[in-house]
Amino acid sequence: MDSVVQLQRQLVDYTGQLFNEGFLDDQFNQLQQLQDESNPDFVVELVTLFFEDSEKLINELAKDLEQQSIDYRKIDAHVHQLKGSSSSIGVQRVQRVCIAFRNYCEERNIEGCQKCLQQVKNEYSLVKTKLETLFKLEQQVLAAGGSIPWPT
Repeated sequence: MDSVVQLQRQLVDYTGQLFNEGFLDDQFNQLQQLQDESNPDFVVELVTLFFEDSEKLINELAKDLEQQSIDYRKIDAHVHQLKGSSSSIGVQRVQRVCIAFRNYCEERNIEGCQKCLQQVKNEYSLVKTKLETLFKLEQQVLAAGGSIPWPT
């Protein structure tokens, strides 16, 4: 049973670290509170959809910014969508970069947009890795016979 307690402590510490480093915000806690026995994979499924949609949007943004004639409204629409989905699951650092990205779209600043695209890619990659690690820790706790210590 000590190993379960140790895994749970590791999970709580890691989750706290994600909040302290600004990867996640309270919206993520709220999603976790919606998860229950009737839908135990709710958060993982939602985040997986976020990953799929975000990768498509990031690829679209990269293509859009390579065009001879830049359609800033189209780029802004993609960034707005990415910002909204990031916000809805509590992925704070991606959301913040999207705010700056939208400002560069409004200014029609190609260099700023390209810089923000790179930042979005970096932040997305980081948060994806961090969340995958979080979900693996949760699975280890469950596999050891423990329960997930949900935030209150």
